[in-house]
Amino acid sequence: MIDIIQKRIKENKFVLIAEIGVNYYDIAKKFQISPMEAAKKMIETAALAGVHAVKFQSYKAETLAAKDSPYYWDIHEEPTQSQYELFQKFDSFGKEEYCELSRYAQQIGIEFLSTPFDIASADYLEPLMNVYKISSSDLNNLPFIEYQAKKNKPIMLSTGASEEDEICRAVELIRKYNNQLLVLMHCVLEYPTPYEHANLSKIVTLKDRFPDLVIGYSDHTKMDKEYEILKIAYSLGARVIEKHFTLDKTLKGNDHYHAMDKQDVIEIIKKVNQLDKILGDGKLCCMESEKKARLNARRSLVAQTNIKAGTVITDKMLTFKRPGSGISVSRMKEIVGKKAAVDIQNDMILKEEMIRF
Repeated sequence: MIDIIQKRIKENKFVLIAEIGVNYYDIAKKFQISPMEAAKKMIETAALAGVHAVKFQSYKAETLAAKDSPYYWDIHEEPTQSQYELFQKFDSFGKEEYCELSRYAQQIGIEFLSTPFDIASADYLEPLMNVYKISSSDLNNLPFIEYQAKKNKPIMLSTGASEEDEICRAVELIRKYNNQLLVLMHCVLEYPTPYEHANLSKIVTLKDRFPDLVIGYSDHTKMDKEYEILKIAYSLGARVIEKHFTLDKTLKGNDHYHAMDKQDVIEIIKKVNQLDKILGDGKLCCMESEKKARLNARRSLVAQTNIKAGTVITDKMLTFKRPGSGISVSRMKEIVGKKAAVDIQNDMILKEEMIRF
């Protein structure tokens, strides 16, 4: 299986995941093709745009939601008022279909993922993907978390609508059975998420609270033209970003209205590459581009009087001026008390050969 996510994380590189989810059903209707054709078309488009992985959602309505399960999304965008009713529209795919999609993603060079929402899907997805994704909605579903942790594969865990103690408990449970890569995904369980609710500072809090884990961000805001939300999330330390993906953001319902499309993917990757250049590597050292300025802007020890050869140098004989091409002013205490090896003229920059050591 293609393993792009882990490799890029180990290299501290950005990972962008296109969550196709179940959006392919609506795309199938739009283009008058089968759901399978639509799902493959979305995988291909996402791959061509440059995403590193695609993610689906594997569930059956009857195992996910009771018939009396109220909505929690914007019904102006998605008018269905029952979770069971909504999920039932998009649950026809099972093991056979996801096997086919996994093979197709492999063929075109992109990593395949799907979030399991029941034991059956967790089992049939195991040989199809390298990484398990656990939904925010299952963060307190400890038996299901334990079941997936015991598969001993890397895990991405969304933390939407969670309290700190719940996150800690889930992480501890995973670590009890699994020492593989663990990515905590900041997420807001609000569809769509208003910008003022994005609370991107949680990325920093998660980094501080879980310094040994990788932190990511699962985004549900509507796409803005400058991609500020995602740029800020990346700048704050989210190395894995997941966002819903569509071929048509104008489609009503489901997850199209807050999704990214092909052009968004291209621009997001471009913006992140620019950010990488701006952010740099963070090493506390003089950069190559600074060396000329460092040499000329720093100061050297300079004689502020004529000093004859053999004279014991005192601090009153010295000052410090630019450039820094002579003996560094940081060595002043070392030079004071030494004798001049040659005649040193006033305003002359001190060099090693002028001093008897």
